[in-house]
Amino acid sequence: MRSKLILVGALGLALIGGGTGCAKKDASGPPAPTGRPAQVVEVTPLLRRDLAETINLVGSLQPNESAEIRPEVSGIVRSILFDEGRRVAAGEVLLKIDDAELSAQLEQVVARYRLAELNVARSENLSQSRTIPQSEYDRARSEFAAAKAEMEVLQLRLDKTAVKAPFAGVVGSRTISAGDYVTTSTVITRIDDLSKLKVTFSVPERFLAKVHPGTKVRVTTRTGADTRSHLIEGEVYFVNATIDRAIRASEVKAMLEPTDVALRPGMFANVELVLDVRSQVLTVPEAAILADARGTQIIVVDEKDGQKVARYVPVTTGLRSRGLVEVTPVDPAALADGFEVVAAGVGAVVLYPGAPIAPKPLREVFQQP
Repeated sequence: MRSKLILVGALGLALIGGGTGCAKKDASGPPAPTGRPAQVVEVTPLLRRDLAETINLVGSLQPNESAEIRPEVSGIVRSILFDEGRRVAAGEVLLKIDDAELSAQLEQVVARYRLAELNVARSENLSQSRTIPQSEYDRARSEFAAAKAEMEVLQLRLDKTAVKAPFAGVVGSRTISAGDYVTTSTVITRIDDLSKLKVTFSVPERFLAKVHPGTKVRVTTRTGADTRSHLIEGEVYFVNATIDRAIRASEVKAMLEPTDVALRPGMFANVELVLDVRSQVLTVPEAAILADARGTQIIVVDEKDGQKVARYVPVTTGLRSRGLVEVTPVDPAALADGFEVVAAGVGAVVLYPGAPIAPKPLREVFQQP
């Protein structure tokens, strides 16, 4: 019996020893991986673009020229020679005022002028032969000059009885009829030159330093039942030298390029004013900018030991437009065209310099033009 117990005990010790040896062998194998997995990030290439600083304002359309038509002499209207809403040429007669009295006065003065002309010719011949004194010759010349001046004045007044269009354009509605008596203060109609259109708007004083003749504008309008927006480009030609103290803004006018769109003066317009244009600057989406206690930075995709890793690059920002930001690296050698930049969720993604990342293209819905 005793020999059996010893044998079982030895067998148990052998089993315990064998188990311990196996445990030591397993512990000496390769350790379990402890590195963090690569973080999936959305990236976009660093590109150079022309970036424009713009502001959006509200304006109204105006004709190139607009004038109220008034007669220059008083009298009774004998005939109206234009149709309302019709296009007229420059110098075309719009209205005729009765000129019977002026015509009679002119004939009377013309007769006196001709007599004075004959008297001057006769006096000149007699003066050369010293038949008449010099004073009579001078008086004849004075009467001739006075008659000539009076005739020219009457002829000018007679011409003004025909009211003419000062420039080519479209006439509006008329306010008088044939037989009405008009004075120099009577408004007959209005004429508008629609060959070109202007847009008038107000610019806040803080932006005026960047607005000058030649500044580009883009105007968006809608016409009638057309729900589409029509884009028209133009250029500033006038900036008011004073600021309206009530609204702290200055009046600005721009001339628009000719267009086939049926526009009318007085229409509402959305005006996009281009304040500054930076040519071929490095740009990133706004979501790629990371601002913290260390300053403004962006995260670019770098490579280390065959693994894509994050690299922080300090930058300064410039213009912002349409979701894009101009960036300039503090170290010029730190960035170049085509570098991939982490472009989405920068503030929410936990990344540290040298962290492994798995870049994928930025979704199209977030891509900027």
